[in-house]
Amino acid sequence: MNARTAQPIRTARLDLLPLRVDHAREMAAVLSDPALHTFTGGTPDSPQALRARYERMTAGSPDPAVSWLNWVIRLRDESRLTGTVQATVGPSGNDAGRVAEIAWVVGTPWQGRGIATEAARALVDWLGRQQPVHTVIAHIHPAHHASATVATAAGLTPTDERHEGEIRWHRPLTRPDRRS
Repeated sequence: MNARTAQPIRTARLDLLPLRVDHAREMAAVLSDPALHTFTGGTPDSPQALRARYERMTAGSPDPAVSWLNWVIRLRDESRLTGTVQATVGPSGNDAGRVAEIAWVVGTPWQGRGIATEAARALVDWLGRQQPVHTVIAHIHPAHHASATVATAAGLTPTDERHEGEIRWHRPLTRPDRRS
């Protein structure tokens, strides 16, 4: 399977830009609030640590069957980065096609403005149009109501499945018939 690459995605207010290593300095400031780690654990990365992580991420998955697709979210009105969205695309494990596991984070100063919702919707729409993906999933902490709201707005629904204490959300994608 050929590795997929992130492509720019534009929405009404946002540009989802493929992640580059040189985004690390600005993103370290965007992601510096320890409250962003309430549900995921860990602590904010320094600019140097984030740069090293972005170097690994942009190098791609070591598994040729898996693609790491990562974007920074640029709010055009403010001409600045405000968060990230990502999709890990790989085999489903049950021969039913490919699955994209998505995630998002928006810096604290920009939360509550619909940025995560707009970015997640655009990502799911892009995956449905541009990638050979049959299902989109996300894992969300049961107490993370804001992320549950974003997932719902992107068309995902919760399942009874749990992964490391998080609820698995999913959305089957209907692919247009490309034979015509």
